[in-house]
Amino acid sequence: MPQLDWQRSSHCAEGNSCVYVARRHAHRVLVSDSPAPGTVVALSSAAWGVFLRGLVSGGTP
Repeated sequence: MPQLDWQRSSHCAEGNSCVYVARRHAHRVLVSDSPAPGTVVALSSAAWGVFLRGLVSGGTP
């Protein structure tokens, strides 16, 4: 399995509350949280886009 290039959120607070994102192939985005580093959620690129639009719009997709 190839090494993943995890990137930490720019909105990460100091301490142990960080979200990490990595791309797996062209069609999958992986998301992990620092309190549970072994837990990884895989999203399609389309689902990731919906999630990000929801964040930008204040939670309304």
